[in-house]
Amino acid sequence: MPWIENRFEEGLIVTSMDYFINWGRSNSLWPLSFGLACCAIEMMAVGGARFDIARFGSEKFSASPRQADLMIVAGTVNYKMAERVKRLYDQMPDPKYVIAMGACTVGGGPYFKYGYNVVKGVDLVVPVDVYVPGCPPRPEALLEGLMRLQDKIRKTSIARKTA
Repeated sequence: MPWIENRFEEGLIVTSMDYFINWGRSNSLWPLSFGLACCAIEMMAVGGARFDIARFGSEKFSASPRQADLMIVAGTVNYKMAERVKRLYDQMPDPKYVIAMGACTVGGGPYFKYGYNVVKGVDLVVPVDVYVPGCPPRPEALLEGLMRLQDKIRKTSIARKTA
């Protein structure tokens, strides 16, 4: 197109707002520090130097749900704790995401059949975006789940759907 050549400065970048906003959202996920059982130890290991979650922009584990946009539910959720999980989820600002980490969180774990007090999956309490299986899952598995969540965020659109 010769009519458009030499009309813009060198180094001008043209992109969509969806791409730009989703890039920012996916590379600055701040998790809520919320561990319930043995999976929380593996979640804490991800913050260490060996696994370094900071390279994904998620190094700020927040103690307040109002400053977090990612909830990593790590461990066994019982019915007594389920209402607190839901309350914390509701206090998080939109857009908010959830990673279910561990076999007990995903489906009740070994307590599924005989544990009357165990929720049979945290997805019955809050909507889950990514499941990380294992008992307990390795820190590399949590990082893989974080990367899958980043992929999911990058594919979303912020534009309104017109009817």
